[in-house]
Formats: sequence, structure tokens, C-alpha cells
Amino acid sequence: MDKTSKSPAARPGRKLVLTVNGGSSSIKFALFEAVEPLHRILSGRIEGIGLPHGKFAVQSDHAAENFSRTATIADHAAAVNLLMDWIEQRFAPGELAAVGHRVVHGGPKYWEPQCITPEMVAELHQLSPFDPEHLPEEILLTEAFHRRFPHLPQIACFDTAFHHNLPRVAQLLPIPRRYDSRGVRRYGFHGLSCAYLVEELARVAGGEAANGRLILAHLGNGASVTAVRGGKSLDTSMSFTPTAGLPMSTRSGDLDPGLGWYLWRAENVTAKQFHQMINHESGLLGVSEISPDMRELLMRENEDVRAAEAVALFCYQAKKWICALAGALEGLDMLVFSGGIGENAPPVRERICAGLEFMGIRLDKQQNAAGAGIVSAKDSPVAVRVIRTDEEKIIAKMTCRVLALNVGDKNL
Repeated sequence: MDKTSKSPAARPGRKLVLTVNGGSSSIKFALFEAVEPLHRILSGRIEGIGLPHGKFAVQSDHAAENFSRTATIADHAAAVNLLMDWIEQRFAPGELAAVGHRVVHGGPKYWEPQCITPEMVAELHQLSPFDPEHLPEEILLTEAFHRRFPHLPQIACFDTAFHHNLPRVAQLLPIPRRYDSRGVRRYGFHGLSCAYLVEELARVAGGEAANGRLILAHLGNGASVTAVRGGKSLDTSMSFTPTAGLPMSTRSGDLDPGLGWYLWRAENVTAKQFHQMINHESGLLGVSEISPDMRELLMRENEDVRAAEAVALFCYQAKKWICALAGALEGLDMLVFSGGIGENAPPVRERICAGLEFMGIRLDKQQNAAGAGIVSAKDSPVAVRVIRTDEEKIIAKMTCRVLALNVGDKNL
């Protein structure tokens, strides 16, 4: 498509919001029309960044605009240029009203959704050591958009925001107090997903259910469990960084702090090598030595004990966190599964819930296997739901709120 050939779906005067979610090797994006109800026009993904065979794919309301093509994408700079070239080709000038970015970490200062300014970007650069796995690439994306589209509003939506007002006892880390004044505390992540799940729960089950004692189990490549009461986060498994808590696809989750010192003495493992190991070589991949993908491990667990142990460890640790957070809530009304694993792996849900009858969790195996929205038994004191999360939609909604675009709260 050349730059004069705009989308056949283009309409003069409409306001479109692009959401951008940058990962370590991918960029997910979606396009919404700022109308009531908020309407998703397309979703897309650029993946395989830095790998020999990358991919750029779009799925749209209009079948003629769908595509999936391979591309060599050397780094995030090349990926965002590919995305911006496509934007210029697809949209008429002025059709795009704003870009909403998922920003994983805003430190103690930034948490509310707000316009990205040069001052914010400078301070986020200073915060990069808080999350070197994500922040540098996310900052790069915002800077690249500003250079190409200097007058286009950009909104930062922070993944820590939902947990910003954690109780003080949940925020504190048991290390020398001087680090607390430097912003070293539990922040929590997957906050955009949590915010969406609470709003979506209110829509499908009512306000009373959404204000009850909830545990949100966001289980995907990154995995976390969050305790929510009255719509507010009380505690969460991720901590100062997203590496903490449950074992994940390639992240270790919680470890004995003495392990780093042991590995340095025993194998001369440097801090950089340790960081690489716990973020990219651990979790499901590290234990199985096969794959970070839960689907593959489930298929191979009957023939390979390493796959079976990786799955068992994941389910066991998730169960432990659910029990711990039920204690923080002083009871439990509902357990919600979400994320790629939580939404699509019935055996994982079943194994996590097995043995939790003492907490009032009773699963309906048939409903669970069928992927129903409610997977608890009819006589279960605690409801168990599966809700498909939508971080892109909550980013778009937050962006519209900041810019006072015409989208009401009822639309999620």
C-alpha cells in the first residue's frame, strides 16, 4: 500500500486511539475509535524483534486489511519504524487522535495516566534501573513517536497504578529503611489487567461481586496473583520488579536471596549473568529444559519428567500464593483466572484449585474443560470465573479519559 492509499475504512472526522504495548521482543498494538461504546477496529503485533525471522501481523474488522508477513527486525528502533511507516500509509493526517502507551514502571512519582512530557521521559530514563528489561524499550517507543509525529498526544498508562495505594505493610520490603526513601518497595505489576478485570467483573456480575474479596490470577508468560477488596489492591505477588512472585515462562519468581552470593562464589556468576538467568533462563524453561510454553509442556508431561515437574511447580506455587492472599483478604468470595494460561489451560486451572475445597473452592470439571465463564460448581461457596483480559482496551479507555474524548465509563 503506498502512502496515498488510505484505508477503505477511513472516515473523515473520526477520532482514533492507538494503543502500544512494548515487550522485550515484541510490540502489541490496537486501534480504537473513540465513540460510545469504545470500538476496536484492529489489533496487531510485531514479534521476533532481534531474531532472524520476525513477523508483522494485523487483524482488522475489514478482511481485506488483514495480513501477516515475515520481516527482519533488528531491534526495537526498526520495529517502531515499521509500525510508524504502516500508520502513515494507513491513516489520513489528523485521523489519529492519540497514542496510549503501556509503561511498566513509573517509580514512586508516576502512576496516574497522563500526557507524556519531555520532563517525564527524562525522569523515566533515570528510573530505567528499576526495570531494565522493559523501560528502555518503552521509552524508545515514545521518543520515536514524538520525532515522527511531534504534535500527536501521547499518554502513559502505568502498569503499577492499580497497586499504587497498597497498604503500607504490603509495600515495605524487609531491608534497611534507607532504601525505602529511594523508592525501593513493592510496586506490583499487571495493574492494567487488574483494572480491566475489576471493571469487566462489575459489568458481567454486578457491583457487589466486583467489590467483594477477590483474587485475580493473571497467568501468562508473566504471572501474578493479586488480592483485591472493594475494588482496591491489598497485596500482589510481584514486587519491586516483575521477576518476583510465581515462576513464569522464563522468570524465576521468588528465590532465596542467598542464591546470588552462592553462585558468585561457586561459579563466578556476575550480577549481569544472574540477572540474565532469573529473567530469561528460569521458570518453566529453566525447570523443563524444553520450552517456556505451557501448551508444549502439557503435551509432553506424560513422556518427559522435566516437563511434568515444571507444570507441577507452576501450579503448586500459584496455589500457595492464592492461599496466602486469601489470608491477607481474611476470606475469599471469588477467584478469577486470566492471562494466556489462565484463560486457555483448563488442566492448569484444575490443578491449582485441587485441594482448595477447605477454602470453599469447588470446581465444575465439565464447565472448566469447556472453558466456560464460570467454572465453579453450583454449590461452591467461592465463585471461580475465567475472564479474558484486555490491556489494550483499558489503555484506550484511560487515554480517552485523559484527553476528555467522548467515551463513557459504561463501555468496558
